[in-house]
Amino acid sequence: MKKLDRKQISNLLFLVVMGVLLFTPLGTPVKVFIHRLIAFSPSVESVEETERLSDYEWILEDMSGQRAYFGDMKGQVVVINFWATWCPPCIAEMPSLQELYTEYGDRATFMFVSQEDKATIKKFLVKRGFDLPVYNPLSKIPEKLYSQSVPATYIIDRDGGIRVSKVGVADWNSDTVRSLLDDLINAR
Repeated sequence: MKKLDRKQISNLLFLVVMGVLLFTPLGTPVKVFIHRLIAFSPSVESVEETERLSDYEWILEDMSGQRAYFGDMKGQVVVINFWATWCPPCIAEMPSLQELYTEYGDRATFMFVSQEDKATIKKFLVKRGFDLPVYNPLSKIPEKLYSQSVPATYIIDRDGGIRVSKVGVADWNSDTVRSLLDDLINAR
């Protein structure tokens, strides 16, 4: 049997390290770090280019088991984030969403939607020190808010206009998003 030389050993070691980082939970912190590095502020749609949300028929349930009806959100500024505890881009953007929620949670409606079981979600929130309002969907998600990928985040104005529609990681605590929320909240 042929003995491995230094180059072959280093290549093998590199492949093992990359495999661990990419395909095991041990790599999650590295993936989160990389996603935070590439997170930029999302782009905002102009009022003229805004798609309108017409379907508000959506039922959700919060972590305490109380039902929430999306139709009750008509006329409000709403931030909706679809996420999962196992998703590195979701984990990467969560701190900026928490900061945004802490600043604007009393003036806009925030909904963090996950299809995971409540115990998993609660454990994740406690471990990371988040106090976000999380919901499980109980009925079909409105078509204009449906994404096959997470994270997916939408900012909806009082008239049902989808002003931000972003799939993938973003920096939500940016001047751009804050300015948009200020404008939408103050528009009457």
